[in-house]
Amino acid sequence: MNHFSIAALQLALPSGDNLDVIAKEIIKAKQRFPWLDMLVLSELCSYGPDKSYAQELPCAAEKFYCQLAKEHDLWLIPGSLFEKSNGKIFNTTSVINNQGEVVARYRKIFPFYPYESGVEQGQDFVVFDVPQGRIGIAICYDLWFPEIARSLACKGAEVLIYPTMTATIDRPIELILAQATAATNQCYVLTVNASGDYGNGQSIVVAPDGKPIYQASYSPELIPVEIDFARVRRERQRGLYNLGQPLKSFRDNRIQFPVYSENNIKNQSLMSLGELKIPSNKNS
Repeated sequence: MNHFSIAALQLALPSGDNLDVIAKEIIKAKQRFPWLDMLVLSELCSYGPDKSYAQELPCAAEKFYCQLAKEHDLWLIPGSLFEKSNGKIFNTTSVINNQGEVVARYRKIFPFYPYESGVEQGQDFVVFDVPQGRIGIAICYDLWFPEIARSLACKGAEVLIYPTMTATIDRPIELILAQATAATNQCYVLTVNASGDYGNGQSIVVAPDGKPIYQASYSPELIPVEIDFARVRRERQRGLYNLGQPLKSFRDNRIQFPVYSENNIKNQSLMSLGELKIPSNKNS
């Protein structure tokens, strides 16, 4: 069996404790589609973008989701929440299996600076295994950095999942990035956005050939799709349309990219861009 069913749950939620509402939506989703294996929610959906709700992990919310996962035989990626750790705050997502166990946690590597201020950068690339294959997890703005996706693909990820909270006019660009990420890494890509006050929806599921399987509207939606891991493996073996095989080319090329050295990433060209800050007016 190479198939694994994932549903994206695009919800419109306020800032505050949304656990009870989310639980009802999860239960409804499983009742409607009992064949679902996994359900994914949007970034920071449990409490919204309010850092006063930051908690040390494991926390009550995570345990709440673990119980739901076990009761409904469902893998859960419950978006993310602000994690408090050693006086720092991270934007963290948990991966919970259908036995109610936390199998992985991922801290967002690229917080949306300068707007997502006061949030520390994560350091680890996280993949996890389901019975049919391997999945990689990242969060929202991480999609803008191809190094994240390529690192996850090199760790064997065949599906990339991005819980997202985008309410800005750059969402159409993210849809293009999702397609490009799928094609260049020959994998499925899901970006699950919020709706309402904290997101403009348009969650998207992209196939390994870069073509959208489904793109949501702006309203709340439940988006169930079936992932075919065998398709990923065939694409990677034979190439996109039996043509480009980017992962093999990346593997076999001997170049060491100089831009990633400490000295070069702080070169004159990049340093001339100035400070990473919110623009103050149109002339600065």
